[in-house]
Amino acid sequence: MNIIRLLFFPLVLLTILMIFVKSGDDTDKQPLSKESIILAFGDSLTAGYGASKGKDYPSQLQRLSGIKVINAGISGEVSADGLKRLPELLEQYKPQVVILCHGGNDILRKKSMHQLQENLRQMIILIQNNGAEVLLVAVPNLSLFGFSPLPQYEVLADEYDLMFAENVLSDVLGTNKLKSDRIHPNDQGYKVMAERFHEILSDEGLLN
Repeated sequence: MNIIRLLFFPLVLLTILMIFVKSGDDTDKQPLSKESIILAFGDSLTAGYGASKGKDYPSQLQRLSGIKVINAGISGEVSADGLKRLPELLEQYKPQVVILCHGGNDILRKKSMHQLQENLRQMIILIQNNGAEVLLVAVPNLSLFGFSPLPQYEVLADEYDLMFAENVLSDVLGTNKLKSDRIHPNDQGYKVMAERFHEILSDEGLLN
């Protein structure tokens, strides 16, 4: 009987501790208000290359969410230049969420994937230090043999516990009817991106 008690009470205590830990980890993010700002930061995939006017994903996400979305995409930009540009935008707009979709031009120009990962890491740190949530968008390998997310993005998403759009771009760019050319979405493709990002933000409790 004493042995059973010795085994039983530690199990009860452990169960109680696990409940408290889980409840502490399960806290919802604060929903965005109508005054909140989402900063969409990236290259041509954010700028909306291949889209009609007002059909880029930031514009479509703004209409879906009712939250102001700043399109801070520059076509052709590499991650090293994006890292230099980001601090001023964070200071200017003070966003609550940053959708980080960068790295495609590093891949196309065959730049170091290690350096891309480090540049993204520094962007993530900057964003978090400014009090904003990060939605990281994995850029696929953009090869001739299909589209699959680069592993560097998953590493960073796990390391910093980020909201992560792992397959959104791979799915869009792997579907011909959603593309304006080999590596850019069309209006419908950008619509799918906006809808998927909206879904992620909603699932995280940031959008009602």
